[in-house]
Amino acid sequence: MPENRPSTPLISAERRELVLRAAVRQGLLDPERAPLAAFLDLDAVAGTVTALHAAFPAELGVRHAFAAKANPLGPVLRRLRELGMGCEVASPGEFAQALAAGFPPELIVLDSPAKTRAELALALDLGVSVNIDNWQELARVDALLADRVSSSRIGVRINPQVGGGRIAAMSTATATSKFGVPLADTGNAARLVEAFRARPWLTELHCHVGSQGIDLGLMATGIATTAAFAERINRELGRRQVTGIDLGGGLPVNFADDRTAPGWDAYVERLRAHAPVLFDGRYRLTTEFGRSVLAKSGFVASYVEYTKVAGGRPIAIGHAGAQVATRTVFMPDSWPLRISTHHPSGAAKHGAPVPQDVAGPCCFAGDLVARARPLPLLAPGDLYCLLDCGAYYPSNHFAYNSLPEPAVHGASTAPDGTVRFETLRPAQSIDDLVARTGA
Repeated sequence: MPENRPSTPLISAERRELVLRAAVRQGLLDPERAPLAAFLDLDAVAGTVTALHAAFPAELGVRHAFAAKANPLGPVLRRLRELGMGCEVASPGEFAQALAAGFPPELIVLDSPAKTRAELALALDLGVSVNIDNWQELARVDALLADRVSSSRIGVRINPQVGGGRIAAMSTATATSKFGVPLADTGNAARLVEAFRARPWLTELHCHVGSQGIDLGLMATGIATTAAFAERINRELGRRQVTGIDLGGGLPVNFADDRTAPGWDAYVERLRAHAPVLFDGRYRLTTEFGRSVLAKSGFVASYVEYTKVAGGRPIAIGHAGAQVATRTVFMPDSWPLRISTHHPSGAAKHGAPVPQDVAGPCCFAGDLVARARPLPLLAPGDLYCLLDCGAYYPSNHFAYNSLPEPAVHGASTAPDGTVRFETLRPAQSIDDLVARTGA
């Protein structure tokens, strides 16, 4: 089965236009008061989570922990909790956000290569799952458990060292990755077996091969390596001590069109082929998907403020730039985004495609979300949308030039077809920004 087999689109161009037009009518987008805003289709998010749960056999009871880094906004986390997700956190801030969103400790997974003693102590006291990153952290947990009893599921993150994908910065299973205990380095496998032998409370293994730019074959190979090592530990210890495997996340997102590819079913099929032991019930499974849960359901919309021509090339200057599309601006070849064009009403704009730059508001020359992109010619007052931006883009603001955080709105459809909005994050006012910077 081809790994890029698509699933049915959960959000279409027609759906985005419906949301955009409703946002304009309701004043959530306005050339003067709100020239920039982000939108998350909550109906599409629910569909994605449903498909994720359905892809894994129900009898396995897989714990799907949303990677909070992908969108840590409180209302988003609460909605995902209501949909049956857990939460993976990788910083004190994300940890606090997960607790504030109401995730029970047993559904929170703490990762991070730089956990503090205080962070670890809190996790162990609450019963949060902990994935230990390195030998020194293992010694730190030893010391913390000397004077407390914990209900936490505790494991070790290994680096299966199976190689990198298309984007080096997103590849976490290379020979020299900063994450986890490198399994193939001399002596580490045997040392890990002895570490588990001496610590009956070590009951899980965790791996994460990477995210965008990682193909399903490489992901499955890394997970299969981890599963095989779990079998080795149990065999050499003569008991079933490793009872849980955290598969990590990282399903890549298709940024080329509206299809979800690869789909969850294709991922599970690949896991079955590489590591069938995961599906016979002997291991508790955890996943940590982030971008793939939300990306296709969101977009960022901006008005065009000005247009000009330079060197014969049209340039449209708007309000969505590096502050909301940081990766795209600084690594355009790795993180290209589709762009849709619209009239001021939100209606789709059609016309002969003209190569043009779409520039953001930041005061540096490279603040371009598209270079020479063939699009219907944009004019002042038009709208453009950056697509597939439900994860990272609106929630991980880059405060260059002290540009304020835009509002993030959740959209859902009422039984009568009306688009309803709820505030996921209010727009940051200039007064709030000034106060925050101590001015």
